[in-house]
Amino acid sequence: MEQQRYFIESDAVLFGVLSLILGAIFYTKQSKHPFWEKFYTYIPALLLCYLLPSFLTTFGLINAADSNLYYMASRYLLPAALVLLTLSVDLKGIIRLGPKAGIMFLTGTLGIVIGGPVAFIVTRWLFPEAFAGSGAEDIWRGMTTLAGSWIGGGANQAAMMEVWDVSGPAFTQMVAIDVVWANIWMSILLLMAARSAKIDARTGADVSAIERIKLKMETFHEQNLRPVKMDDLMLIAAIAFGVTGLAHAIANWLGPAIGSAFPVLAEMNLDSTFFWLVIIATAGGVGMSFTKARNFEGAGASAVGSVFIYILVATIGLKMDVTQIKPFLFVIGGVWISIHAGLLLLVGKLIKAPVFFLAVGSQANVGGAASAPVVASAFHVALAPVGVLLAVFGYVIGTSAAMLTGIILQYLAS
Repeated sequence: MEQQRYFIESDAVLFGVLSLILGAIFYTKQSKHPFWEKFYTYIPALLLCYLLPSFLTTFGLINAADSNLYYMASRYLLPAALVLLTLSVDLKGIIRLGPKAGIMFLTGTLGIVIGGPVAFIVTRWLFPEAFAGSGAEDIWRGMTTLAGSWIGGGANQAAMMEVWDVSGPAFTQMVAIDVVWANIWMSILLLMAARSAKIDARTGADVSAIERIKLKMETFHEQNLRPVKMDDLMLIAAIAFGVTGLAHAIANWLGPAIGSAFPVLAEMNLDSTFFWLVIIATAGGVGMSFTKARNFEGAGASAVGSVFIYILVATIGLKMDVTQIKPFLFVIGGVWISIHAGLLLLVGKLIKAPVFFLAVGSQANVGGAASAPVVASAFHVALAPVGVLLAVFGYVIGTSAAMLTGIILQYLAS
């Protein structure tokens, strides 16, 4: 029997096509043409980065199973991106934001961790037939990727996909849920930002810390911004891939060692070399944030990291088949985000937190580094880095918190 042939069979050609797709998305996204401005008001660029590559699989132009691009992106670019995205994290700065900022951020994280299992229970009760047989297995595994995305971002989402061995169809469902509900909630947060002065006055929130943050961030931006040079980019690459190489060396030893010495941990997937690769790379980035290496943020370290993430997103998109999306699973997202939002509103009212801390604390979880600064800048343009700061911290804890969610889901499904 003759082997099926595909329109694109070379990874080199496929990588070129993915690069052109990403380039077209971001070229049109920055366009000032009225059509594109209106288009991207309603259609997130991140969705297109998943969706357009998925059409190559959906229409049978490629065989994603034969491609090594995802392996390359997940093993090399993902840990390097984590290093660069955490390189500028200012742990002392986060503390100086005041306890209410941290409380709201961690409340948002807690809302995701407990919201996932509750959404699983509710949806299983409403649609028991969908959870029969292997259905529950696919659903809870897929939900771990949504937990990774809503606590950290695309990097943590990809980590959960690998650690919990999530199938392509299950991942496709969760990407759709992610995009729809995350953007609905973001729209609500932007509406709250427009009315923040009235809301804060009504709740009696102290906004003096916000004014101090504005001044601090404006000063920080002015002091660190500099033109990008070749020397800087080479050093950024050296840091990213040097730490990645070290993370591989340690993870390749640590994962099997844990599996053989602690079988109970292996049952929770803590013997996964990929999990430790992500953890060690993140820890390496955080560790270097206490050195002069953090100054490379001004030369574009996080921008380079974001490029790596979007390449990863495109390779993940190749695994998606949009014809397999099941509408009933959107109930999971609705229940999940409602618990996250409700918990934030409750705690925010109890501690009289400014709307800014609620909105950015939430978006730093659900939206990550891509949209947290958008919400922050809706309050004041100088506050955008605060969104990045908290979102980067989300990258730091995202994998561990999502792993906890996955362990709970695994228990509920057993």
